[in-house]
Amino acid sequence: MCRKIVASLTIHKDMQLVEIGPGGGAITKYLLELEDVQYKAIEIDDEKVVYLKNTYPVLINKIIHKDILQADVPFEGHFSVIGNFPYNISSPILFKVLDWEPQVDEVIGMFQKEVAQRVACKEGSKTYGILSVLMQAFFDVSYLFDVHENCFTPPPKVKSGVLRLTNTHNKWEITDKKSFIRLVKAAFNQRRKTLRNALKGTLSPEALTAAIFEKRAEQLSVADFVAIYKQYMP
Repeated sequence: MCRKIVASLTIHKDMQLVEIGPGGGAITKYLLELEDVQYKAIEIDDEKVVYLKNTYPVLINKIIHKDILQADVPFEGHFSVIGNFPYNISSPILFKVLDWEPQVDEVIGMFQKEVAQRVACKEGSKTYGILSVLMQAFFDVSYLFDVHENCFTPPPKVKSGVLRLTNTHNKWEITDKKSFIRLVKAAFNQRRKTLRNALKGTLSPEALTAAIFEKRAEQLSVADFVAIYKQYMP
C-alpha cells in the first residue's frame, strides 16, 4: 500500500519533495528509491528522528526536526508534499499547505477517510465545508483510493483515504487569500443560517440584499464563493 501511495506522485527530474511525518519510514523507504528527487522530511518525534537516521543514514542532513505546524517552507522554489498525515492534525496541515500553496505543485496525502471525503466533496453535501471550498479553490482534488485498516499494525479504528491535490496556479485569480479565507470561514461558521445572516459583519448590508445570500453556505459552489469574493469583499 505504501508503494501504491508513492506511485501516485507525479515524478519529474530534479523535483523537490517533502515528506510530512515519516514516522517509522513506511513510505520513506520507497521515496528514497526515487531518482533525481531532492528529498526532505519533517518529523517532530525525537525517537523517530533517531530511528530514521540510524536506519537510513542518507537522511542525516535531510530531516527537519520540528513540528510541521511551526515549520518554515522547506525549499526555495516549487516542491511537492507527501505523507501519512497525523490524523489529529490533518486539517491544520492542510491549512499549512494552503500557506505554502504558491510553491506547492502537488500533495499526495493519506487522511482519515472522513477528512479525505470532506476535502473532495462538492456542494450540497452535509460534509461540504471550509476545507472543501478552500482546498478546491487552489487545487484540483482527486480522491484516489481507500486504505483498509488491516494495512496497519495495529489496525486503527478508522478507515483511511488517499488524496491527490494538484495546484491549479490560482486559476480563480484570488488576489487576497486571507480575505477569501475569512469569507469562507464566516459563511460556514453558522452553516444552518442563510448567508444573509452568516455574513453580517463580513459584508455590507447593501451587498447582502442580493438573491444569492438567501442560500446557505453548503449550497454554494467554489465558483459561487469566488464570485462573491470578487464582487463584494472590501
